[in-house]
Amino acid sequence: MKPFDDRVDAGRQLAQRLEPLQGQDIVVLGLPRGGVPVAFEVAEALQAPLDVLVVRKLGVPFQPELAFGAIGEDGVRVLNDGIVREAHLDRDDIDAVDGEQRIELQRRVERFRRGRSRIPLTGRTAVIVDDGIATGATAKAACQVARAHGAGKVVLAVPIGPDDIVARFAGYADEVVCLRTPPFFFAVGQGYRHFTQTSDDEVVALLDRARDRSETASAGHGADPALRDEDVIVTAGPVAVMGHLTIPDRPRGIVIFAHGSGSSRHSPRNRYVAEILNRAGLATLLFDLLTPAEERNRANVFDIGLLAGRLIDVTRWVAGQPDTASLPVGYFGASTGAGAALAASTDPGVTVGAVVSRGGRPDLAGGSLANVVAPTLLIVGGRDEMVLELNRRAQAAIPGECEVAIVPGATHLFEEPGTLEQAADLARDWFIGHLSPVVAQQ
Repeated sequence: MKPFDDRVDAGRQLAQRLEPLQGQDIVVLGLPRGGVPVAFEVAEALQAPLDVLVVRKLGVPFQPELAFGAIGEDGVRVLNDGIVREAHLDRDDIDAVDGEQRIELQRRVERFRRGRSRIPLTGRTAVIVDDGIATGATAKAACQVARAHGAGKVVLAVPIGPDDIVARFAGYADEVVCLRTPPFFFAVGQGYRHFTQTSDDEVVALLDRARDRSETASAGHGADPALRDEDVIVTAGPVAVMGHLTIPDRPRGIVIFAHGSGSSRHSPRNRYVAEILNRAGLATLLFDLLTPAEERNRANVFDIGLLAGRLIDVTRWVAGQPDTASLPVGYFGASTGAGAALAASTDPGVTVGAVVSRGGRPDLAGGSLANVVAPTLLIVGGRDEMVLELNRRAQAAIPGECEVAIVPGATHLFEEPGTLEQAADLARDWFIGHLSPVVAQQ
């Protein structure tokens, strides 16, 4: 059994081990990209500021994996004099590598910070968080850069790493916290049940969310303006599934997410989209379509009848909750979840005001497509050619209002910079435009 469901789960477990730091003068620093979702949970639990630590290691020209130093923001550069001597590097060699890496460093800084300055580290404890340690080169560079930025103490915290991690970071970190050190460790992903790639857009969304909450709390308005932001348990047929419900102040509707390909309610891409919808005044419910036991049978991921039935049951649960009963309902489906969302929208027992699919397989709804009347938006990456063709065929089969929106340059998972943000904006605008004012659910 893998110890972590996903990065969110890993972050929450890591936060429990770091609880003694709560109340101290700390800054939680996530290493982009995969470390930021983990760091977000740590910062939330410890009620500490969250920032991103953008670093680039400087590799020996003829052996790039061997780092002779590292660079960070504000012109910071640290060098390993021993390796510089052994590699016979002169000033021109160093400056050439530095110049090349600084271009990429600046690109990432501009992308992640969007004009905001970094949180000062002088005299504070820097808690550097990643989703795991493999070679450790980037994490070592991060420790060096944090120290150069003035951190009084450096703590490296990761969910998983090699069994000699403490020895590897001697001289780099003052303290190392690692939850799991498997005897046969070969890759960070071996500790996770769900280990999808984190995009730039997701990193930006988490940093914005953390900064917004910090500013709200500093202004004395409380930590979170949401009416509800909590995990829930929903009975769906013979099983109970886990979900996460967020209801902003004065919601105008609720969007229920149908994940695809076995991803959980913690799916970073769908969490990012949910955050965009929450900011627009839409409540969201992300839930696990399948139980962990059911996920082990891959065929269940493509059982559209099963998935649609779960979605219908969850929709009825929403209609029975006092906080959501009067809200118009929308469905957001990804991958196989899109087929389930469209099939569920045709059930006479639920009222669905709009459906959005992102990189979805609406074709899997089969004959149900001919009964879809809910306004439907099919968002597809411009480079996802096969899925684009399947979406166009589905569009032709749907009798109700249906549009295909193409995000240029995007592949199936919308990992390219800015593409997930475009998809989220399209979904937000569709739901705002098609979810009618408050009506009673049947």
